[in-house]
Amino acid sequence: MSRYSAIFDSPIGALGIRVHADRLIGIDFLGTHELTPPEDLFSKQVGSQLAQYFRDPRFVFELPFDERGTVFQKRVWQALRRIPCGAPISYGALATQLGTAARAIGGACRANPIPLLTPCHRVVAAQGIGGFSGDAEGGWVAAKQWLLAHERGERPASRVALARVGRG
Repeated sequence: MSRYSAIFDSPIGALGIRVHADRLIGIDFLGTHELTPPEDLFSKQVGSQLAQYFRDPRFVFELPFDERGTVFQKRVWQALRRIPCGAPISYGALATQLGTAARAIGGACRANPIPLLTPCHRVVAAQGIGGFSGDAEGGWVAAKQWLLAHERGERPASRVALARVGRG
């Protein structure tokens, strides 16, 4: 497991954050996990901004980050950050915009190192919600449903039950 600079509680379960040189390099969905206080000021700032997002889905993150991925993945992640809050887009529609295939969009979403800041949850299937964090059903999809409801201004249940530890 990666070393986290903090593990925060959230309505969708524990979030492990990884930072390097005052840049956010990863957010992992951990489900049920022991929380760890921030080990530095920057990690505390990340936690504060995550908490603000969970209070107000229109909150705009202002954190320096370093995404590690291919040129294609970075292009998709940049497009994800342009998707407005509360206005999901289908994998196919985003693929058409970027001149690629829907499966390639799904692969880039699955590889996204900083979900929430790069809102891969805003990409949905043409028929239904689609997968999340590499899963087609279960707790991660419930987390995606929670995030989309939150961004529509609904009051989703306060806790999503995640059955397993996420990628990390």
